[in-house]
Amino acid sequence: MERLRQALEAYQPDCGQELRDRELMLSALSAPHVLTRENPVEHFTASAWVIDRTGEQVLMLWHNIYRSWSWAGGHADGEEDLLAVALREVQEETGLTARPVSREIYSLEILPVEGHVKREVYVAPHLHLNVTYLLQADERLPLRKKADENSAVRWMERDRAIQESSEPYMRRIYTKLNAKLSRFLPL
Repeated sequence: MERLRQALEAYQPDCGQELRDRELMLSALSAPHVLTRENPVEHFTASAWVIDRTGEQVLMLWHNIYRSWSWAGGHADGEEDLLAVALREVQEETGLTARPVSREIYSLEILPVEGHVKREVYVAPHLHLNVTYLLQADERLPLRKKADENSAVRWMERDRAIQESSEPYMRRIYTKLNAKLSRFLPL
């Protein structure tokens, strides 16, 4: 996990939330099975803030478990290359092939996950140690949903994506992600 440790250490947090979350993520690297769901308390995930060709829209999906518009992302499932995880999740969940705007970490956040049922099995509350990447995809290409995870996929204006999320904690995260875009726009 040295590669992940180096990426986390190299990341320059933008705010107190990211600074503290990075400290906790670095500490968690010594926990057993932190790259897999075998660690039932905390494990790494990767998400993607996917922008269109102009950077005016973001790709959102209706998450079946959270019942909210959400970004694409998923579990590391043993993979240390979290950028590869984010790229894979975008393709699996939306049908799009995205490309990194930057290969560097875009954002960090520890996301609390409430207890829920997935595939008829109860999943206890836990934490997602989430690493976010900024990706870009062509909004003209067809989208598809992944029925076992989401029931809709669509492009939204950046501010609309915040409004459409029904999760207050995620609205704060999405606001932060949109604010960071000024460093990359225009593309």
